Amino acid sequence: MPDPGFWQGKRVLLTGQTGFKGSWLMLWLEQLNAQVFGMALNCETTPCLFEQLFPCDASGQYLGDIRDPALVKQRIDEVEPDVILHLAAQALVLRSYRDPLEMGSAHILDALKGCKRQMAVIMVTTDKVYDNREWVHAYRETDRLGGHDPYSTSKAACELLVDSYRKSFFADSPVRIATARAGNVIGGGDWAENRIMPDIVRAIARGDDLEVRNPDAVRPWQHVLDPLAGYLCLAEKLWHDATLAEAFNFGPDPADQRPVRDLVEAAMSHWPGRWHCASASSQAHEAGHLTLSTDKARSRLKWRPRWSFSQAVGYTIDWYRANHAGACPRDLSLKQIAEFEKVLP
Repeated sequence: MPDPGFWQGKRVLLTGQTGFKGSWLMLWLEQLNAQVFGMALNCETTPCLFEQLFPCDASGQYLGDIRDPALVKQRIDEVEPDVILHLAAQALVLRSYRDPLEMGSAHILDALKGCKRQMAVIMVTTDKVYDNREWVHAYRETDRLGGHDPYSTSKAACELLVDSYRKSFFADSPVRIATARAGNVIGGGDWAENRIMPDIVRAIARGDDLEVRNPDAVRPWQHVLDPLAGYLCLAEKLWHDATLAEAFNFGPDPADQRPVRDLVEAAMSHWPGRWHCASASSQAHEAGHLTLSTDKARSRLKWRPRWSFSQAVGYTIDWYRANHAGACPRDLSLKQIAEFEKVLP
């Protein structure tokens, strides 16, 4: 897991390759000798992980807006993919309040209608698709979808859209479509705004106190390579088994679903810094308790998370500290992929 024999030579359309998870996934797919074709907007952050990992390689740097339906159709027709890994989307909860909805996923589904080519399609959404009732038990794929904020609602809507298209247009199609819901992902090279791990690293590097909005909020923390392994595993098995065209959670072990303060303190045990609580009654709503059940992925896909909470934090901070000291980001990432593959069966 993943199987190099499956990915060797496979034509893969990866949307969102300029984002945090997309950059890691593109690097891993290249190591598996897949033919990777991108479709994404330009990098939004400085620095940008994609530019750090692929400074001289233009092969996957195709820029295109998935909100343009004609361009999406043209790109799929050009690439003729065996696998589509759809990651391009609005990825930040707080940004969703000012830029709430996108239609890119619908354009991909529309472009695939009538396709006669066998294809495995993984549509990536989020753990926040569930109607969060602040339950202490982990959310399962059969729990009710919903969302308080525009980000969560738009992802839940994407899940419903995929399910509707799957039943209406792809029941007898060679195109098999599944959705994937990861936990709160951390890893080296995430430079996004208002996301806890980049905020920790920026504060430490500047010598500032870190302001933490919700230190007691519980989240399913996991290293980026764990859900990416899940996406690859799902695509491989979906290629061979149409009954897997469903939704799957890819979260951490139950013991690794921890409060934000645990993440901050663990990170600062590797790279010392200071933090304080900065909760305010006027801040945007964020769920207090969110955990994911991975029983379905364990049972149907034989997937399970490989790195613990402490390993995920350790590898993440090691990446940032080494990068801060001048190490090559691509070498750091390739080394961590190799370390991760050692614990795969």
